[in-house]
Amino acid sequence: MVKVGDRVKFLNDVGGGIVTGFVNKNMVNVENADGFEIPYPVTQLINESAPELSKDYKGPKTETFSPEPEMVNPEIENEGKIIAGKDSPEFFFCFVPTDAKNPLAGEIQLFLVNDSNFTVLFHYSHFQDEKFLTVDHGSVHPNSKIKLESFVQSELSELPGFGFQLIYFADAQKQWHQPVQKKFKVNPVKFYKESSFSTNPFFVQNAMILQVSENLLDTELDKLTDEDFTKVVKQKEIKPQDKKVVKKQVSEVVEVDLHIHELIDNPAGLSNKEILDIQLENVESEMRSAIANNIKRIVFIHGVGQGVLKQEVTKLLKRKFPKYYHQDASFKEYGYGATMVILKK
Repeated sequence: MVKVGDRVKFLNDVGGGIVTGFVNKNMVNVENADGFEIPYPVTQLINESAPELSKDYKGPKTETFSPEPEMVNPEIENEGKIIAGKDSPEFFFCFVPTDAKNPLAGEIQLFLVNDSNFTVLFHYSHFQDEKFLTVDHGSVHPNSKIKLESFVQSELSELPGFGFQLIYFADAQKQWHQPVQKKFKVNPVKFYKESSFSTNPFFVQNAMILQVSENLLDTELDKLTDEDFTKVVKQKEIKPQDKKVVKKQVSEVVEVDLHIHELIDNPAGLSNKEILDIQLENVESEMRSAIANNIKRIVFIHGVGQGVLKQEVTKLLKRKFPKYYHQDASFKEYGYGATMVILKK
């Protein structure tokens, strides 16, 4: 077992260095004495910082044991408990980095949190190519959480959509509750921003928290008596003379600055390819948002440079948004450093 910053030696080769990051679950980058990063299997490393953790360590041993995972939390999967007042269906999808200071240096772990007095039956899936692919299913006890899966930085470029189907119930209840269905599509750029992870009541680490449970008003509406329903209608009723017609304004132009320091908080340490991937993911995300919100034109500010980003933006627009015309934006406003896409005339 190794972590970022450990000094290691190669088991079957001459040399070694410092672990600088994880390529995937089984491979790390090792920076040697010449400053070059070498991908190397974890099982083929000797950990000089903590030799007792190395795979082939032959030192003194008084007992046999299996090393536990780095992130051990006895509350991750427990039998749950009933807490007074937690009778609303509150369920959350959480992304928890194992390294809070540098979220992408290790694994991002995914959890389903049941913050209620209900027992939850869940079906968790990936949504890809218009198909739901089952990843996990099971149950979560009241006021407890369960780990669903994990991923590392190299898997961000192919991050799927996430889907949940939930049925929740109590040991004693007067009626059934409607099942909950929810899909999530998370922009990979969020994982590069420190602000995406915040303190929360569920984990010691900062985490990205997304709510799965549906609108509680919709959930509980069918439980209202006729008298209660009449009161709700009267409270929401607007007199004809007070009613105002609000015309939805449609923005003419949206500007998107693709310079990396405008997209993420700390780009230090990213390779040129990783930076380009983030920029292109942002282009696609902003295009879909602009189309959905009836924006007329969108301008991507990419700068001049060597023209690589402009070429890649053009390729992406032709490949994924062929029906929309694009051209160089106004020279007077942007010089040669921007591309404009016309979404509506």
